[in-house]
Amino acid sequence: MYTNITEELLEFIEKSPSCYHVVSNVKAMLEQAGFVELREEAAWNIESGKKYYVTRNGSSLVAFQIPEKDWGGFMISAAHSDWPSFKIKENAEIEVSKSYTCLNVEKYGGMLMAPWLDRPLSVAGRITVKEEGRVLTKLVNIPRDLVMVPNLAIHMNRNANEGYAYNPQVDMLPLFGDEKAKDGFLELIAKEAGTEPKQILGTDLFLYNRMPGMIWGAHEEYVSSRALDDLQCVFGTVKGFLKAENNSRIPICCIFDNEEVGSGTKQGADSTMLADVLERIAVSTGKTRQEQLMAVANSFLVSADNAQAVHPNHPDKADPTNRVYPNKGIVIKYNANQKYTTDAVSAGIFKMICQKAEVPTQDYVNRSDIAGGSTLGNIANRHVSLNTVDMGLAQLAMHSPYETAGVKDTAYLIKACATYFSSSLEAQGNGNYEIH
Repeated sequence: MYTNITEELLEFIEKSPSCYHVVSNVKAMLEQAGFVELREEAAWNIESGKKYYVTRNGSSLVAFQIPEKDWGGFMISAAHSDWPSFKIKENAEIEVSKSYTCLNVEKYGGMLMAPWLDRPLSVAGRITVKEEGRVLTKLVNIPRDLVMVPNLAIHMNRNANEGYAYNPQVDMLPLFGDEKAKDGFLELIAKEAGTEPKQILGTDLFLYNRMPGMIWGAHEEYVSSRALDDLQCVFGTVKGFLKAENNSRIPICCIFDNEEVGSGTKQGADSTMLADVLERIAVSTGKTRQEQLMAVANSFLVSADNAQAVHPNHPDKADPTNRVYPNKGIVIKYNANQKYTTDAVSAGIFKMICQKAEVPTQDYVNRSDIAGGSTLGNIANRHVSLNTVDMGLAQLAMHSPYETAGVKDTAYLIKACATYFSSSLEAQGNGNYEIH
């Protein structure tokens, strides 16, 4: 079972070389399950028992199912569609020594830069084109080894193994071709999109690692791939969401973009997207404003984003008593300064759901002298305030272009999410809840 699910995860990641492809592939999964697309700029006619989704910017998505009977709350999950990479700048080509053509790039998110060197890369994302007076968006993926960022030879940098500060404007420019490749980049992108270079109006293109994902280890216990953070959680939450059983709560599955750069965009967790969807659901199903607020108080949010496992070569970097490992279950994340929003109440609720699903859990806290990152939960709560647990799956090499996790953990997440989305939460005041 674990291997089959992991192979399905790797297939999903292989088809998702950019955040735009992630959402496109999730849309295909939802439509196959009978979900109907709504558009933000159009009126919503929502019916009981039906299933819907809405996208924003082509890189964020919210899907939900309306119960057959009257509903009284929301069971929400959130994961993110982006990962650290290099974005290709406009006017990308740089001629070097009349012998090379490189591409001009800038950092997107906080990545480990060294692992991007000396490995096959390609380009994917979206472009906008002018066609018959309209601006149209097209997805682009060059499905072959296209560029590489070559290392500087040890002979030219004798101190390379003593630590090196990579300069993204100098060290990380990918080599596209020789001098004959000049003026060929946009031609290649246009050909892939089925248009002409002169028709291209704008680009959102990123480098991605071409190395295929793999299952490995003495007992095939590990999986490695690009973008496990956070596509492992995207895949797991969506698969669990599709298994949800209809009850008196509305299951909602969110995928937000731009988590890696702070979420402060119209399609990020710090946007109004979730709040807008909740309000439109309430209005379309005949709820008053007071009934909507009551429903939010009876709701829950699972913020799903992977966690740093104890490193086999650096176990001292982990907290002394809260140490998480691949294949040991779902990680519940805590932080006193609320970078993670988990508290005793939300942890208790989610642990009960995991126990019901027969899924193991682990507790994660940063070492007190090592700052961690933040994620979707505390940011989404700025716009919709509700009980939230921050959780994820344990992984190694986070923010590398090739990350490692446990083969069992995707299945654990799917199972836990299926139980979560099929549950109902009933607030009874003063931190007391009943879970059905």
